[in-house]
Amino acid sequence: MNIDDQSTPLMDEVERHIRKLINPLKDEDALRAVLKVKLTKKEFKVLNAWANEDDIEPLLEKLGMDEERYGELSVKLIKKLNQEKLKQEMMI
Repeated sequence: MNIDDQSTPLMDEVERHIRKLINPLKDEDALRAVLKVKLTKKEFKVLNAWANEDDIEPLLEKLGMDEERYGELSVKLIKKLNQEKLKQEMMI
């Protein structure tokens, strides 16, 4: 949970996938801005779906993605979230 208790579903989801976070995450708007630049559109949509606990099937259909591609994208997304440079940009 974010230190200042201003956490949002997106912030909680990002924190859930990061192995080590030294400082708190930026606020929701700043975090979204960083993620929109650093993630692909598909990665960002998947992360948002996770954060909102949406059913992933309609999103996969909309994105034209099968389960295998979704699995690959999920692994890549989590690796990206754990890159030091991106973590530094997401933190206060």
